[in-house]
Amino acid sequence: MARSSTGFVTALTAAALAAVGFLAYQASANAPADLGAPRADASPSASSSHPPKDKKESAALPARSGGGERVVYALGADRVWLVGADGKARRTYKVMPGTVDPAPGQYAVSSRTGSVTGTDGVPIEHVVRFTNAGGVTIGFSAAVNGSTPSPDPEKQTGGIREARADGAAMWEFATHGRKVVVVP
Repeated sequence: MARSSTGFVTALTAAALAAVGFLAYQASANAPADLGAPRADASPSASSSHPPKDKKESAALPARSGGGERVVYALGADRVWLVGADGKARRTYKVMPGTVDPAPGQYAVSSRTGSVTGTDGVPIEHVVRFTNAGGVTIGFSAAVNGSTPSPDPEKQTGGIREARADGAAMWEFATHGRKVVVVP
C-alpha cells in the first residue's frame, strides 16, 4: 500500500512541476514590451503595464537595489543584473517580461526546474522562480530555441524570458534561496 501511495504522490508532484514550468514559459513568452510596472504603493499583485522606455537606457546597477549577492530585476528597464558579494555586477542583460509583474521588493529563489515544456509548447530551460503575483508564478527562463518573443497580452503570464546564455548564467548564480530584488 505504501509503495502505491508513494508512486502516486511522486507522479502528482512531477505533473504539478511540469504544469508550473509550462505556465512559467507561457508567461515569459507572452508579454508585450510596452506593458508597465505596478504602482509603488501596490501590494504583490497582477500588473499589466510598463512605462515607456528611454532610448538611452543605462546598464548601470540601479541605486537602492540592496546589498550582497543578489539578482536585481528592473521592471522599467526590462533588465537583470547578477551582483556579486562585492556589490559589483557580474553580468547584466535585457529580458522580455511576462504580462504580470512582481511588485517591487525583496524576494528569494523559491524553486528551480532544469527543463520543461512551456505553455506555448516550446521547450524551456533554467527556470528560476521567486514569487507569485495575483496567482501567477513569476520567474526567469530561457527557450531552448533561443527565442524571446513578446507574450500574448490577452494572457496572464509571469515568465521573464532570457536569452539562453543569460539563462545559463542565471541558473548557475541564482540557487535556491538567492536574494532577488525587484526595482521599479
